[in-house]
Amino acid sequence: MTSKDKIARRKLSLLELATDLQNVSRACKVMGYSRQQFYEIRRNFQTFGAEGLIDRLPGARGPHPNRVSAEIEAAVLNHALVHPCHGAVRVEQELRLKGLQVSAGGIRGVWQRHGLLTKHERLLRLEKTTAERTIELSDEQTVSAVSAPPSIEGVG
Repeated sequence: MTSKDKIARRKLSLLELATDLQNVSRACKVMGYSRQQFYEIRRNFQTFGAEGLIDRLPGARGPHPNRVSAEIEAAVLNHALVHPCHGAVRVEQELRLKGLQVSAGGIRGVWQRHGLLTKHERLLRLEKTTAERTIELSDEQTVSAVSAPPSIEGVG
């Protein structure tokens, strides 16, 4: 039995005790609830049944309505990959030149969702993505690499 189930069972016991005693105040005093909590519990039980006794965290469902669009988010992430040392204001200005409207706060929000708030984190992401890429050399590049004279180390 989880802790949520235990709390729901305790709330149900409070409702049953209030019915048995026919006194809400005494039942609340015995169980350690306030009368306001009792009436909220009773209302939830009457509306939703046993499911109404389980505690749920209130909050927004899904993404925030002011979140930037997927197109802008992709542009911000791409810019952070190409220029990881740029700050939010600089990125805002660069994207504005490309015709994308986004605030520095919106850029910071994108970075926060992807764990890229600091320049160090953006540089680590760049390092990781470049390490994962496989580079295929063309025939011309292969020939150039083979025929290039060896570099002289230790001169100077």
